[in-house]
Amino acid sequence: MTARILIIAGSDSGGGAGIQADIKTVTMLGGHPMTAMTAITAQNTLGVQAVHPVPTDIVLAQIDSVASDIGVDAVKIGMIGSAETANAVADLLTFLFPREGGGPVWTPAFAGEQGGAGRHHQARIPIIFDPVMIATSGSVLADPATIAAFERLMRIATLVTPNLPELAALGGEATVRALGPAVLIKGGHAEGEQITDRLVTDAGETRWTNPRIETRHAHGTGCTLASGIATGLAQGMPLDAAIERAIAFVRAALAQPPGLGAGHGPMGHALGISPFDQLKVRICPA
Repeated sequence: MTARILIIAGSDSGGGAGIQADIKTVTMLGGHPMTAMTAITAQNTLGVQAVHPVPTDIVLAQIDSVASDIGVDAVKIGMIGSAETANAVADLLTFLFPREGGGPVWTPAFAGEQGGAGRHHQARIPIIFDPVMIATSGSVLADPATIAAFERLMRIATLVTPNLPELAALGGEATVRALGPAVLIKGGHAEGEQITDRLVTDAGETRWTNPRIETRHAHGTGCTLASGIATGLAQGMPLDAAIERAIAFVRAALAQPPGLGAGHGPMGHALGISPFDQLKVRICPA
């Protein structure tokens, strides 16, 4: 059964981050991506030129549409668009997927029948919240009111994935953990040749340390990581294993960028290959 991942995030017209990166990640890792777009951005590798938040009622309609028919095995939340949307999304997800926040233990929805995780399903759906505030280019993607509303989303999340500046803006590790979720603290903004990512849960701490990949083509790393984790959890992987695979995928994509744009370019989610061309002999035998 194909795992179904609902992505609630903004659009990146340059294709490097946001929903575009999420769709590519989920697809490459074997899941089925569904989307609820929260904002439309005009952006490229040089920065964000314009942002248009999607009306809250349209965001909610997108979520309800796919959840009521196709079903959901995991949710990934990225750029949320506005404080109003953040609060409304928290309310709707709480209604659709009642769950106990705070622990990395859940029953994957896809353990039941296809489509079972639909409207007001009782499964404890994993929710991954990437608290997007600033784009790789430095453009602000969340105002203070929206950041304040992040508390609602963190209370229902299974895992929150802040980088170091985002963690500081949220009040620090203890503040986030006090709201209930596990937290994966991404270390890419720290100095040094090694990057350490730390997972903190009720059970303790796990660390992943890898050599830094020096490249200007790193736009969308946070979106890709969070979507990769959500896909793993939707497929029934333990949290540690889902994170480890997602980190490995991010690193592989960083190592194979298409080399586009004059600024912070996109990663190579296709890993330098054309997947169909690689598989067409098996898929379409002569």
